[in-house]
Amino acid sequence: KFQPETSLLRPLPKTGGRNHHGKITSRGIGGGAKRRYRLIDFKRRDRHGMSGTILGIEYDPNRSSHIALVQYADGQKRYIIAPNGIKAGQTIECSLEGAVEPTAGNMMQLRYIPTGLDVHCVELIPGRGAQMCRSAGSYAKLTNKEGEYATLVLPSGEVRRVGIDNRATIGEIGDVDHRLRRLGKA
Repeated sequence: KFQPETSLLRPLPKTGGRNHHGKITSRGIGGGAKRRYRLIDFKRRDRHGMSGTILGIEYDPNRSSHIALVQYADGQKRYIIAPNGIKAGQTIECSLEGAVEPTAGNMMQLRYIPTGLDVHCVELIPGRGAQMCRSAGSYAKLTNKEGEYATLVLPSGEVRRVGIDNRATIGEIGDVDHRLRRLGKA
């Protein structure tokens, strides 16, 4: 999909390195292509139990990963971070009870995700929205669940304990080859 959904675009003004007084506080900033911000639904709070269909995968100039346009059963459209292997026409779901099959793109609480799976867009505080593992090719491996905490192994090797009621999206984020890009000679 090449054209973004206009209802989900917002202006992204440039500062040119200037503060609210108009003085340059960061040198060397300026120019570049004009961009518009795409509103990404990191929470999916009001989408519980509702299935959505992927309309297309798009490029986002504001982040390293691609984004997917989802149309839900009630007709509302939203952007999400595109998981690896997701295709246009595929359906995704978001659930609180864990009644959803654990496939790429589905979002549920960590307590219902089987151990050993890769997850991304992990919440740190329930209801706040995705805060961990949001860049291209990143994921965390759900290794253990004990008591009120789930253990995640991050790409850096760091082991992190997160509340078991926090939600995460299953799968690895797409555009895995982003780290292999070379821009010029440097």
